[in-house]
Amino acid sequence: MGVRKRRARKNARTHIIGFGIAGIFGFIAMLMAALAISLGSLVTSWLQDLPDYNSADAYLVSEPTQIVDTNGTVIAEYYLQNRRSVEMSGVSDYVLKAIVDTEDIRFYRHNGVDPQGIARAVVAQLMGGSEGASTITQQLVRNTVLSEEQFDYTVRRKVREAYLAIQMEKMYTKDQILMMYLNTIYFGHQAYGIQAASITYFNKNATDLTLAEAATLAGLPQSPSNYDPLQNPELAVKRRNVVLDRMYTAGDITKEEYDQAVNTPLECHEGYFMQNQSQQPYFTDYVKQLLLEDFDQDTVFQGGLKVYTTIDPSYQDAAEQAVHTRLDEIGNDQLDAALVAVDPDTGYIKAMVGGRSYEESQFNLATQARRQPGSSFKLFTLVAALREGMNPNIYINCGSPMTFSPTWTVQNYGNINYGTISLSNAFAVSSNTGFVQVAEAIGADKIVSAAHDMGISVDLPAYTSLTLGTVGVPPVQMAEAYATIATGGLHRDAIAITRIEDRNGNIVYEHQDNPTRALDESISAAALEVMKEVCTYGGTAEVVGSGMTVNQPVAGKTGTTENFRDLWFCGITPQLSVAIWCGYREEGEIFVGGSNGHPYNTACPMFTYFVNSILDGVPHEDFPTSSVQPTYKDNSTWTFKGGTYNWGDSYYDYNEEETAEDTTDYSEQTYDNSTEEQTYDTSTEETYTDTTDYSEETYTEDTGEAA
Repeated sequence: MGVRKRRARKNARTHIIGFGIAGIFGFIAMLMAALAISLGSLVTSWLQDLPDYNSADAYLVSEPTQIVDTNGTVIAEYYLQNRRSVEMSGVSDYVLKAIVDTEDIRFYRHNGVDPQGIARAVVAQLMGGSEGASTITQQLVRNTVLSEEQFDYTVRRKVREAYLAIQMEKMYTKDQILMMYLNTIYFGHQAYGIQAASITYFNKNATDLTLAEAATLAGLPQSPSNYDPLQNPELAVKRRNVVLDRMYTAGDITKEEYDQAVNTPLECHEGYFMQNQSQQPYFTDYVKQLLLEDFDQDTVFQGGLKVYTTIDPSYQDAAEQAVHTRLDEIGNDQLDAALVAVDPDTGYIKAMVGGRSYEESQFNLATQARRQPGSSFKLFTLVAALREGMNPNIYINCGSPMTFSPTWTVQNYGNINYGTISLSNAFAVSSNTGFVQVAEAIGADKIVSAAHDMGISVDLPAYTSLTLGTVGVPPVQMAEAYATIATGGLHRDAIAITRIEDRNGNIVYEHQDNPTRALDESISAAALEVMKEVCTYGGTAEVVGSGMTVNQPVAGKTGTTENFRDLWFCGITPQLSVAIWCGYREEGEIFVGGSNGHPYNTACPMFTYFVNSILDGVPHEDFPTSSVQPTYKDNSTWTFKGGTYNWGDSYYDYNEEETAEDTTDYSEQTYDNSTEEQTYDTSTEETYTDTTDYSEETYTEDTGEAA
C-alpha cells in the first residue's frame, strides 16, 4: 500500500473518530433538549389548573364570627378553627424574630424559594439529620391557596407550591407575608395563628409575650404535639432553647437575653375562647340559626363576621332573674319557662329566656317550641271582630256548656255560666263559649288574617276552634304580635340582628326600620281598652295590675290550655311586649302547691317581676290613642249560637240545654299577693273541651313540629 493510500486511510479514521465524538455530544444535546422540552411541557401541565392566586381572598384564613350585645360586648363566637388574626403591631418583636430565625433564616433575602435552603436540607439529609427546605412563603401557600393539596407529597405539588410562592412575593411585601403566615400556622391545641396560641398557652395577647414565651411558641409549628408545653413540658423547653440558640446565632438577641431566657422556667397559663360559652346561649343559638338562613356555613363559621344584636344585658339579666326567682319559689324542678321581651318601637328583642337550664337542654322554648297559647290567642279573634265592625259592648250569651256540633261541646273554665255579658267582659273573664260564638259569627278566616297581619307566621288552619288557641305558636311570635297593639297598630318583625360586618369592617347588612300598618289606629285603640280590663279587677290577670309597682299602664291576656299543660301571659306596656310561657318540656298537667297551676301563680308573677325591675324609675308613658272610634255595625247584624241581644229589649232565644247554672260561691276565693299561700279566683281563668281532631295537637320536641 502506498504512502498516499495509507495517509488517506489514517485521515479517514481520524475523521470517523471526530464525527463519532461530535455525534455523541450532539445526541446528548438533542436528548437534553428533548428532556427539557418534555419537562417544560410536564411542568406547564402541572401549572394549568392553579387556584386563583391573584385574589386577596385566596390567602384569607378561617376567622370566627363574633356576636355582640347592645353594649358592644362579645357574647359568643362561632368557629371551626380557633383563630384570631392580628396585625404586626399586635405581635411581640420576639415572635417575629423567633419565627424567621427558626423557620426561614433567609426569609428577607430570597424571592419565595431558597436554593441555599434546599442545599442545606439535602446536606442535612445526607448526614442523617433533618432540616426543612420550604420557605415561610411556601408554607403559607401550602396552608392557604393549596390547602386541599397540602398532604399530597409529590413533585407536582412542590412545583406548584414553588411557582405560587414566587408569584406571591411579587404581590405582597415580606412583612405582609410574614403576618399572613403567623395568622395561619397551626400551634396545637386547636390554636391557629399566633394570637390564638398566645391565649391558649399563656392567656395573654401576642403583643405581651416575653422572649422565653415567644421562643416556646416559635418552636411549635415543626411538631405541635411533640413540643406541646402543656403535655410535654420537658421537650417544649428543649425545643425552646433550640429556638433561642438560633436567635442568638442570628444576632437578634444578646448573650444576656439568651442566658436569662434559657434559665426561665416554663410557666403556662391555659386560656380559652368563647365557643359554647355564650353568656346568652339560647339567644345566640337563635342568632346562629338566622345567620345560616342567609349565609353558607363556611361564611358563618370561618368568615370572621361581626354581628351586632339587639340583646340588652340589663334586660336579659332582669328576665332571667324573674323566671328563675318564680320557678324557685314554686319549687318544682321539672317546671320550665320561656320569656321573650320585644321593644314595640323598634321590634328589637331585648331579652330572651329559652328555658331554665341550657346545660340540661339546648332546645329553645322561646323560638322552637310551638305550644298551644290557649286564651292568649283570643286577642286575634277580638281584633278580627273589631275589624268586622263588632262593637265590644255587644252582649253575648256566655253560658256553659254549649254544644256547637254533635262532636264538639265547649265549656268555660269550671263550667261557669257567665250569663249575658259584653264582648269586652267575655274577653276579660276569658269565656270560651262566648268567643267560639264570635269566631263563628265573623268567620275563622278573619282570625287567621288578623293573626298573620300582627306577626304570627306559623300556619293557622281556619277552624272555629282556632280562637281557643289550639295551634302551637312560639313565644317570640306572640311577643311580636302583641307589640302591634302597643304601637297603635304598627307591626314590626321581631329583630335580633341590627348590623353585620365582614372581616374587614365593611357593612354587609344593616337593619332598616320599616313598620307596616297592620291595624287601623282606632281598631288597635279599641282592642287595647279591652285588654286593659284583663289586668284590672275581675280580669284573668288581675294579679298583674295589683302587682305592678312601676308607674306604667299595662294590658294583656292570660292563656291556659286543656289539662293545664300550658300556662301563658302576654302583656304590654308602652315600652315592652312580653310573652311568657310556663309548663313542662314534655307536656303534662301542671301542679303548683298541690293544685293545678295557673297563669296567676306562674307566668303573671314572672311578668311583674321582670317589668318592675327593668322599668323601675322609667318616666310614665301612655299607649298610643286614636282620635276616632271604629265604625261598628248594628248589633242586630250579628247572630250568635246562644242567642241575640238587642238594645232596649230583653235577652232571648236561649237554648237551655246549652247553658248551666253555677251556684258555687267564688267570692271568697281571692289572690293574696302578700303571701306564698296563694288561692285562685276560679271565675277568672279558662279551659275548654274540644273533641275534634285538631284539639289534640301537641308539640313533639324531637322534631320541632306539631304532631
